[in-house]
Amino acid sequence: MNNKSLAEENYLPNNLANKKEFSLKSFFLQWEWLLILILFLVFIINSILSPYFLDANSLLGATSTFLDKAFIVFPMALIMIMRDIDISVGSTVALSGVVMATVYNSFGFPMEIAILVCLAVGALCGLINGLLIVKFKELSAVIVTLGTMILFRGIAYIILEDQASGNFPDWFNYFGWGTAGNIPFILIAFIIVAIVFTLLLHKTTFGRNVYAIGSNPTASRFSGVSVDKIRVIVFVLAGVMAAVTAIFLASRMGSTRPNVASGYELEVITMAALGGISTVGGKGRMLGTILAVFIIGFLQYGLGLINIPSQTLLIIIGALLILAVATPKLKLPKFLLRK
Repeated sequence: MNNKSLAEENYLPNNLANKKEFSLKSFFLQWEWLLILILFLVFIINSILSPYFLDANSLLGATSTFLDKAFIVFPMALIMIMRDIDISVGSTVALSGVVMATVYNSFGFPMEIAILVCLAVGALCGLINGLLIVKFKELSAVIVTLGTMILFRGIAYIILEDQASGNFPDWFNYFGWGTAGNIPFILIAFIIVAIVFTLLLHKTTFGRNVYAIGSNPTASRFSGVSVDKIRVIVFVLAGVMAAVTAIFLASRMGSTRPNVASGYELEVITMAALGGISTVGGKGRMLGTILAVFIIGFLQYGLGLINIPSQTLLIIIGALLILAVATPKLKLPKFLLRK
């Protein structure tokens, strides 16, 4: 038997094995269907608790209040798929926003330049995280980003102390609340970013490499995947998206200060985990993450309409995080597992 026949013999069974027959049961047991059900329940419960919840204009307007942090969830999903974590994103938001305000108010640069500087600072913060993680492999991403979380927010406090900085131009302040028709600018931006990251993860070699790193980083390295380079790029993307969050947050608030975005890392990680991103790496899809963003966002909005205390919202977010982590570990009933 020649080499070609051996290659064909080895290839065909693997190729056929990768072609799974469509199963209606498996299709409806996907995590995203549970998320759709949860989102439906959130709408039902909130509409019962408040007669103002289901107003279409109010729902569209509500996205302006929670979608700013949602930009970070996309790179966070990539980071978690790679078996890493970034708990410095909230501090990156704070530092990027503070530097942007300082460049505009203290140094007198145009707002457009200040925005570019904001994005550059976010990218730099992500680059620092990525380089530290790949250079000091004995340190976990949690330890590295815990250190940079304290570092970045500390620098923000050194720059502004405990003061706020605003006085942004009117067009910038309008950007956070403005609409095209009835659709908020931030929702349009979120849709564009969601499409870009979805295509990046699911339709490119880069995305396949991210999954491979999360499944087995050692095997990926020996297979020729630039593991360190990809990890650095993903952390830089997280920094850039944190800067985008800083821009929308500063625009919506009309100012910024060093203590903004506190707790954002908890909410972003919860969104990613609830969306089905595996906490041990290698699994997860962007669709689930997007659904989780709206579940938590509209849950917060609906409970806010009936004046539920913020502490209660934290309890609910924590419970959702536990649910997201624990549910995949539960065993399904035997009748659901039968073929």
